[in-house]
Amino acid sequence: MNIGIRLHDTAPGSLEERLGFAGAQGFSCAHLALSKVLPGFAMEDAPRLLDGDLAARVRAAFGGRKMECAVLGCYLSLADGDLELRERTLAVYRAHLRFARRIGARVVGTETPFSGPDLHSEEAFRFFIECLRPAVRAAEEEGAVLAVEPVWQHVVYTPEKAERMLEAIGSDSLQIILDSVNLLFAANADRAGEIVAEALRRLGGRVRVLHMKDYLVEPGHANVRSLACGLGGMRYEPLLAFAKKNAVPMTLEDTTPENAQAAREHLERLAAAI
Repeated sequence: MNIGIRLHDTAPGSLEERLGFAGAQGFSCAHLALSKVLPGFAMEDAPRLLDGDLAARVRAAFGGRKMECAVLGCYLSLADGDLELRERTLAVYRAHLRFARRIGARVVGTETPFSGPDLHSEEAFRFFIECLRPAVRAAEEEGAVLAVEPVWQHVVYTPEKAERMLEAIGSDSLQIILDSVNLLFAANADRAGEIVAEALRRLGGRVRVLHMKDYLVEPGHANVRSLACGLGGMRYEPLLAFAKKNAVPMTLEDTTPENAQAAREHLERLAAAI
């Protein structure tokens, strides 16, 4: 199993130190959010900062520890009503896509937030698709992959909507990060197994990375509470079977330096029984 961690969830330190901490806890890949790992890195300055020298440093840091960069994070909203802001954001995405190719990152990860009044409407979906097209063209031109993570509070919030997004764009440079807990909320959490099965059925061929965490339903809360694997009610067997069969890497979320290794070991014990 290729199980990794978000580097900003490790003990504090430099990029190289955080990779060392992750390796010491048995992780073999990582999710890299540059603004959360590199001091002074501002996302709006990415087109200037993501140069060849930084790419060489990051590539050497990962290579020296024999770890893969599974996800390079760029979780900025593509669907902003301000055209000038969209253009600046697109430049940040292009810089990340170029950087991902240089460092050997599997995907550039993103989500689909939207500031409009009805983010689950067809109007919001159509607007998002039009905003997504230039980013996917940039991925094609840079020889990289943009991977969208569906989230129930966003425009692309169900497996069906994610499938429609892939069909509307029609490019192999657009893929999926599947975080099953992000598809859950209090009113549908009792159907978690059904939702995971639907996501794998509709999206499995396009899933490049799994985000792994757990959840709890808390009385009076519309959202589920997310936490480290093994601390809630998530059933991981279908996801682990998918990962094993398709050699898909997994990165843990919502861990702490104190429980990250236990979360990894929990998944490995379940996977060994499949």
